[in-house]
Amino acid sequence: MKLVFATQNQNKVNELKCLMPEQIELKSLKEINCNEDIPETAPDLKGNALQKAKYVNQKYKVSCFADDTGLEIEALNNEPGVFSARYAGPNKSSNDNMNLVLQKLSNSTNRKARFKTVISLIIKDKTYFFEGICKGKITTKKSGTDGFGYDPIFIPEGFDKTFAEMSMEEKNKISHRGKAVKQLIDFLKVNFTE
Repeated sequence: MKLVFATQNQNKVNELKCLMPEQIELKSLKEINCNEDIPETAPDLKGNALQKAKYVNQKYKVSCFADDTGLEIEALNNEPGVFSARYAGPNKSSNDNMNLVLQKLSNSTNRKARFKTVISLIIKDKTYFFEGICKGKITTKKSGTDGFGYDPIFIPEGFDKTFAEMSMEEKNKISHRGKAVKQLIDFLKVNFTE
């Protein structure tokens, strides 16, 4: 069974390919020749995930899922949230985004934060949602070279290293996306594989 992951982020696709059951062939947008910038104009993560999944499902007539992830920082009124990818401006630079967060938190002792991922799956004309949350804290400086996005400044609860200092396997076990994807995969195994 073919399933399209509605993202232009190849890191995310690679992360998920190694988690999918073998009966499900995961395709990226590039592999179905979808190169346009899919709109993300909803006010929340769930709305954005649904908007992206609907767009690909309707235009390309494929079963697909999309995710949206936000970093919610307590001391910043849960910013950047839905604006996580473009927090420091439209050029979507992870470095600029991290620098802005560290600058805004420079005088704050409250470093509590959480990552939240919402997945919207459209399969056989039905829509399903899955959600994963990973609590943790923001560091005072960047650390680690693996991962992407805000990984070098986020330490998950119960650990003393950032996501960017972890292997992909280690991160997948505990991350927000890992949790949401596990729900998605368990659902697919039960309902759509022999």
